[in-house]
Amino acid sequence: MNDARLYLLQRLSAMVLAPLVLAHLALIVYAVRDGLSAAEILSRTQGSLFWALFYGLFVVAVAVHAPIGLRTILREWTPWRGRSLDGAVAAFAALLFVLGLRAVAAVVL
Repeated sequence: MNDARLYLLQRLSAMVLAPLVLAHLALIVYAVRDGLSAAEILSRTQGSLFWALFYGLFVVAVAVHAPIGLRTILREWTPWRGRSLDGAVAAFAALLFVLGLRAVAAVVL
């Protein structure tokens, strides 16, 4: 994929992430202020399609956004280029995606 498309994908994923991060932080503040325990939080998220979709979208956006940024940093700070770099960041994206969905499943299922 060319750099212009990666740039566009990263910006689009940032547009998705921004409101999700703000909502997530607001939820943390709400939970802490109300003194909710982990068990109480999980009881509210178990079986919820809304939370599965919310955090599933969060995971997808992170799995797109972070590896593109990492690729850019590695290209700027190291001599690493080419397919091996692209393969490494693709593997990192896949790892973020799989681990993120496992976390969502643990909270929702």
